[in-house]
Amino acid sequence: MSIKKNKLKVRVLVVDDSALFRSTLVQALSSMSNIEVAGEAADAFEARDKINELKPDVLIMDVVMPKMDGITFLNQLMEQYPLPCIMISGTASEESVLEAGAADFMKKPRSPAEFKTFSTILGTKIILAASKPVRTAPKKSVNTIEKIDGVMPLNSTAKAGKVAPNLPSASEISGLSKAANEGIVVALGASTGGTDALECVIKSFPKTMPPVLVVQHMPPVFTKMYSERLDKSCAMTVKEAENGDRLRPGLCLIAAGAYHMELKKDTQGYYVKCYQGEKVSGHCPSVDVMFTSVADTAGKKAIGAIMTGMGADGAKGLLKMHNKGAYTIGQDKESCVVYGMPMEAYKLGACSEQQSLANIGRTLCRRITEGW
Repeated sequence: MSIKKNKLKVRVLVVDDSALFRSTLVQALSSMSNIEVAGEAADAFEARDKINELKPDVLIMDVVMPKMDGITFLNQLMEQYPLPCIMISGTASEESVLEAGAADFMKKPRSPAEFKTFSTILGTKIILAASKPVRTAPKKSVNTIEKIDGVMPLNSTAKAGKVAPNLPSASEISGLSKAANEGIVVALGASTGGTDALECVIKSFPKTMPPVLVVQHMPPVFTKMYSERLDKSCAMTVKEAENGDRLRPGLCLIAAGAYHMELKKDTQGYYVKCYQGEKVSGHCPSVDVMFTSVADTAGKKAIGAIMTGMGADGAKGLLKMHNKGAYTIGQDKESCVVYGMPMEAYKLGACSEQQSLANIGRTLCRRITEGW
């Protein structure tokens, strides 16, 4: 679907788990001269990817949905990607929805007769929402919702921000400088739930750590903000990767949003190539692109981990690393927000071992020091 913006129309993303209601609403909105339906999604996780891809002006979202309810998703969305959102529900109260940061609220129509009036009013609310500054909700804790359909919601107890890493011992740290000078490279890939998971792992790394490459599925701008936040809280120097950046001990490079990142090597050592390109495994940046380049360039001197995330990006790349002699770790199911990418890697036989989030950082340090 094209994401080119029509400046004369407000672009909306419709999120509802009911295929019938979603299609009916899309049809009604598409008939309005000043509204363009940019896309649709059946749940919060699909909506997150569509928001990154389509950049809508306004979000129309149901409250009651599988995997994650609309209010929980909205609370997290407003912290990371403020967007005008009109919530629709037959059960939730207007007060609870507006407290979460919604621009407006409408009750779901109970009959076809009510739908015509409903869609007309909704069209007006969409135009108004797009014309006003985004109103964000005050930060507060969100009640944990139950795991549904095997997918852990982002604010569950598996969320990485609530996990304290097991730090490497002094003896495990002592050998890291030598390993870095011998050309060891660390590669990490993650998606849904990965921002907190990666922070947990990178915080466990000392400043003597061999260079680290990271791909986290995030849109442009957010990767720079994320790397700057990690740089302030981690012993390593963390920065958004730029084309030609040279790797060195104590440096962590995070792939920029909308840019693939590959590991390269010349007579002076390792560096990264960053470039815009077609999506690979559904993403740009792609974990598969980065892992594959690490396998080709560093071979058995590489070590990596694939972490929480939806889909399969990174699974084939990690398998290639494994087959080239690298040591590879998959995050275990119990500590994942979404056990998707690590599961696909494990099914391919790409993981040397699986570890809990709390143990990934220390395991990487121990393997680098002791070998594999």
